[in-house]
Amino acid sequence: MQNRRDFLRNSALAGMGFMLGPADVAGANKTRTNMEQGSGKSKITILHTTDVHCQLHPHDEMFWENDKMTFRKTGGYAHIDSYFQEVRNENPNTIIVDTGDMFQGSELSVKTSGNVMPPILNAMGYGLFLPGNWEVVYGKQQMLRLMGSLNAPKTCANMYHDLGDGRKGELIFPPYHIWNIAGVKIGFIGYTDHLVPVRQSPMYSKGIVYTEPEENIEHYVTHLRRNEQCQFVIVLSHLGLSQQIALANNPACEGVDYILGGDTHERVRKPIECTYAKVVEPGAFGSFTGRLDLIVENGNIIEESYELVEMTATKYRPTERISRLVEAAEAPMLQEMNKIIGYSTIPLYRYFVIENTIDTLITNAVKWKVNADIALSNGFRFCPPRVERDKTGNIPITEAFLYDMLPVDSKVRTAKATGRQIVQWLEKEMNNVFATQAEQRFGGWLVKFSGMNVVFEAHGAANKRIKSVHIGGEPIQVNRIYMLSACEREGDPDDVLCRLKGVESAANTSFTLHEAVKEYLAAFSPVTPEPPGNAVATDVSRQLLTQVTGVDYKFT
Repeated sequence: MQNRRDFLRNSALAGMGFMLGPADVAGANKTRTNMEQGSGKSKITILHTTDVHCQLHPHDEMFWENDKMTFRKTGGYAHIDSYFQEVRNENPNTIIVDTGDMFQGSELSVKTSGNVMPPILNAMGYGLFLPGNWEVVYGKQQMLRLMGSLNAPKTCANMYHDLGDGRKGELIFPPYHIWNIAGVKIGFIGYTDHLVPVRQSPMYSKGIVYTEPEENIEHYVTHLRRNEQCQFVIVLSHLGLSQQIALANNPACEGVDYILGGDTHERVRKPIECTYAKVVEPGAFGSFTGRLDLIVENGNIIEESYELVEMTATKYRPTERISRLVEAAEAPMLQEMNKIIGYSTIPLYRYFVIENTIDTLITNAVKWKVNADIALSNGFRFCPPRVERDKTGNIPITEAFLYDMLPVDSKVRTAKATGRQIVQWLEKEMNNVFATQAEQRFGGWLVKFSGMNVVFEAHGAANKRIKSVHIGGEPIQVNRIYMLSACEREGDPDDVLCRLKGVESAANTSFTLHEAVKEYLAAFSPVTPEPPGNAVATDVSRQLLTQVTGVDYKFT
């Protein structure tokens, strides 16, 4: 370990232009002198998108400004492409990377199993891709076809072919990629979320073995620094901001300069300085692009800067080439996508950790349809807000927006559990979101529910956060049996419902989540799904916008 630290320290100093003696750098400088050396100053630009979730058009986006919600139009691939062209025209030494969740999140993507996306992504000139946690939603073989349809290289160092019974075969994608530009070499290593089989339906990722980044990141960083002589090393990550911070504080990450992250839709405007690397994440839905600029002089990186660029729809005019591709892709389904299935009187959003209007709508609909004691909705983060009203004065909910809210139209599933099981499950779910240690936090917001009221201390001790639970207005009884409803997760054991283990009498209903929501809207539209305070924290605001703590970061 000491030899590795010495090498990484000395190679970093060499890259900054410091003079080192032969004994300090061993044989490293001998190789460095043979690398292409530039003259004068030049700039390298790395643009970064993630978690766009197939949002092809500008959409309402929520910003937290002056302690309140405000909305403006952002995103849209044709508008993002306009920014990409602007940057490339300014600086030919530009590479564009995406760190995942490219093929899931809209009706168009679901109805085409993601096939609508590769032509658009290819036309935009991306230079490198990392698969996200939702890339497997259509199964392993379709993921391979979709990723293979992308013209640019792919990288991921922790996804392996399953030889059977969880035995690792070969890596599915190359573990790293090297970009040689402006007289320097930049190494990229990719890591996606190793908890995919737990967070999502296990059937999605069947045939894939995931490992933790710590299993091999030290090996690849050392290889890129020592053997490939990379001056700058970047981890492309789809682990979520908390996990990325934990990785950047792990000694195995020594030698990494930046983690360009994804998964949790966080908006990091100023790089988070960790022990071994800086961490950023550029929001979601194409609302932002991360921009990292490196200044090179005489073959050495002498300066760096980072900014989060808002993709304001009125500022970046759509490019014709991407607009044409989007229009052609949507044409066969446009009428169905624009069909209005109901109305809301208030903005629909999913940005607060504890309760949101979208999940209130969903849990109210499922509880009404099933008449269970408790209706659950997973802690999903995807779905841009919807606030624009039509001539009725209300906010239309279209067929397409239903898919934005619930891209996977699962069967509604019911099961029975004791009060004791429910409390234990709640404690575990709380720890997934609010664990003190960053590496213990699970990607996703707090699970949402209707029919149950929970008071808790978010930052309390593990297994002691729950202060009170009421079901149907009555205090929970540990030995009583309650009926719960939630979405089916294909591949889960028969005794599991929404990660609650050991349930009894689990069974699928005859209807899906979409059908339940549509029937509810038909019966009660326009709805007003104001969060009712089913979950109340004693120590954090109900407007909590991030689960990340202990670092210099604020979601805005």
